[in-house]
Amino acid sequence: MSAPRTSLTKTTTDELNTRTNGDSLPTLFSRLGDDVMALFNSQLALFKVEIKEEANAYARGITTIAVGAVIAMVGFALLNVALAFAVSTLFAGANFSQPASYALGFVITGAFYVLVGAILVMLMKNRLAKQELVPQRTVAELRKDKQWLKNEL
Repeated sequence: MSAPRTSLTKTTTDELNTRTNGDSLPTLFSRLGDDVMALFNSQLALFKVEIKEEANAYARGITTIAVGAVIAMVGFALLNVALAFAVSTLFAGANFSQPASYALGFVITGAFYVLVGAILVMLMKNRLAKQELVPQRTVAELRKDKQWLKNEL
């Protein structure tokens, strides 16, 4: 049984050597074109994966900004009322009218919550600004492929 396997293996190897050694120039260019297209397709797939990863990172960042904004607005609406009344009691001895002391308490408390919300938004905006839009792995692979093509041609 081992004889047929050997002859089959030898025939396959011989056919392969004959086929690769005897290929014409158009066949080699056709194969090169196919290889370049396969390379391009793999690079495109890598690009798509990297873009998806970047989009997910931006989506998480935008979600965090939205959560920070909602927290700031809810805090502004609820705690502003309570703190504004507390701050307005500090101005009770300043001979302000009751509506004026309430207004001053609301302004001071509102400014505090606007500041906290703005800090949250700015922190996430700066974090997102530091992310690169260029897919680094794809660029590195394209540079390697460019160098490989230069060496081959």
